Amino acid sequence: MDSKKYCVIMAGGIGSRFWPISRGSKPKQFLDILGTGKTFIRSTFERFLPVVPVENFLVVTNASYKDLVLDQIPELREDQLLCEPLGRNTAPCIAYAAFRLRAVAPDADMIVTPSDHLILNEAEFCRVIEEGVSFAHTHDAMMTIGIRPDHPNTGYGYIQREPCIPGSSISRVKTFTEKPNLEMAKVFVESGEFYWNAGIFIWKVETILRALDEFLPDTYQLFDSMADYFGTPAEEEHIQKIYPECRGISIDFGVMEKAENVYVRCSDFGWSDIGTWGALYQHSPKDENGNVVPHNSALYNTHNCIFKVGDGKIVVAEGLEDYIVVDQDNVLMICPRSDEQNIKKFIDDVKYKSGDRFI
Repeated sequence: MDSKKYCVIMAGGIGSRFWPISRGSKPKQFLDILGTGKTFIRSTFERFLPVVPVENFLVVTNASYKDLVLDQIPELREDQLLCEPLGRNTAPCIAYAAFRLRAVAPDADMIVTPSDHLILNEAEFCRVIEEGVSFAHTHDAMMTIGIRPDHPNTGYGYIQREPCIPGSSISRVKTFTEKPNLEMAKVFVESGEFYWNAGIFIWKVETILRALDEFLPDTYQLFDSMADYFGTPAEEEHIQKIYPECRGISIDFGVMEKAENVYVRCSDFGWSDIGTWGALYQHSPKDENGNVVPHNSALYNTHNCIFKVGDGKIVVAEGLEDYIVVDQDNVLMICPRSDEQNIKKFIDDVKYKSGDRFI
């Protein structure tokens, strides 16, 4: 196995769209929401094991989730966790990992992945990742992975690609578009030029550092100011000092949308970010009336609902149509599926009225 390949798992998010299952103390990536017997972060780690040696994984996460990561991925050493004192979006997260790698493996090929996505065809996924690494290793390229859309989803970002490089499945990126409205999403899908942005990136360490220096010089300079401390016992202390000064910005907006050397490898390996209750509904087994519900429940005149309740509970419901019902610890949430975009508002209102104990 190529010892120059490194995988950076981004695991610092709070998964607010899956509240009240996902909480600040144990967010989505540390849960088995799909009922597979494995949490999202564990599945992500195992998915990359055919590609990356165990010792070449880094997990960037919030300091408060350190023990959760080590509990769910016990193969990792403690120094393979990069602990953020607070969340600052994906650009500082990736900068942190890139500067650590510059200190310990400056010629590394760096794969960056979210910790909480679903991949159904893992063999094809690994083949695509290997192809992307090979291209990024031999070109001055920042690679991203595009997913062939099968419907006009308004919850994903889109990548417009140019024609494939001759003899390759890789294309130069023409444009990025964040979450379009439905009419625009339909145009994107019908054009055949647009793919969903999976949020997976591949590049050489030197390539991403050069891009950060060019497009996010404030972020680059903060991390570069502590260059001598990466990979040393003093790293954590200096990260604590600089992180509050980092601007919260995504790598897509801060770098990828501005750079010229961005390429995409388009594929279809059964991907979903499982980012919402609606996405979970789509990927869950259903009864004859389209309900996602625990076994032995009793439903009457109820259709196309998703029920998530505690272990050992059943559901008894009558007359519900297209609802999300979640009973988790000290919160019961009942919401029309069409209104799930309001969950963040629910969280804000609950926090305002009752503080953090329900969040």
